Amino acid sequence: MPGQLILKKADFFASDAQPVAVADRYPQNVFAEHTHDFCELVVVWRGNGLHMLNGRPWRITCGDLFYIRAEDRHGYESVHELVLHNIIYCPERLALNVDWADLLHNPAMPDGSDPRWRLSSQGMAQVRQIIGQLEHESPKTDPLSRCLSESLFLQLLITLRRHRYRVADATSLREGETLDLLMAALGNSLDEPFDFKLFCHHHQVTERQMRALFRQQTGMTLNQYLRQLGICQAQYLLRHSELLISEIAAQCGFEDSNYFSVVFTKETGVTPRLWRQRFR
Repeated sequence: MPGQLILKKADFFASDAQPVAVADRYPQNVFAEHTHDFCELVVVWRGNGLHMLNGRPWRITCGDLFYIRAEDRHGYESVHELVLHNIIYCPERLALNVDWADLLHNPAMPDGSDPRWRLSSQGMAQVRQIIGQLEHESPKTDPLSRCLSESLFLQLLITLRRHRYRVADATSLREGETLDLLMAALGNSLDEPFDFKLFCHHHQVTERQMRALFRQQTGMTLNQYLRQLGICQAQYLLRHSELLISEIAAQCGFEDSNYFSVVFTKETGVTPRLWRQRFR
């Protein structure tokens, strides 16, 4: 794409031999769409924002995980106290005799639509500790530190594989991981009403406690999060499907298509019809 911003290895790695580095974003500000000549992992700790990935918007918040290839186009918009880590790496510099391709493989959903994973709360705690060690070790240029950095990167990838899950398939979550279970339930309820009271009763937590925890971690209310998920899905369907706007509204959790148009226009600055025309 002409004029595309490309981030270069020389600006982010301490040496030509360094295989992996950590870039903390406290906070992550708005960042124009770009590509890289390296790859990265994105782990979101708290807050929320709009992650534009290969032309599709994703509303991201605590626990979201993305595997970004060098050729992927991505950037950040509409951020609110968004805190994340970028673990950047150069595959050609990894020297340990490990099947890196398998560990870094990000299988697509059957419809190829969702590149996002989520991390359980237990997984986030373990990952945070490993990233802290990696952040300390990776800038060092001596051979032992480089080997240790690569070993920590390997440990990180294994931990991610153990604790990541798809929103559409949260069966690996345990009963004690209530916030994770709530996030998965919200992600799977776009086209039908979400019964928050029933969820809290089933998992034996109070509604007030759960609402407070959700807002603390995401910077949004439950309704705001659901609305944002619906708008992101609607943007994708308007661009890539022939569905009527009223049908898209229904699929994205809006019973009234007029109300959907009002919310969509408020969030994006254009009407659903104009958004669709932009890509035709």
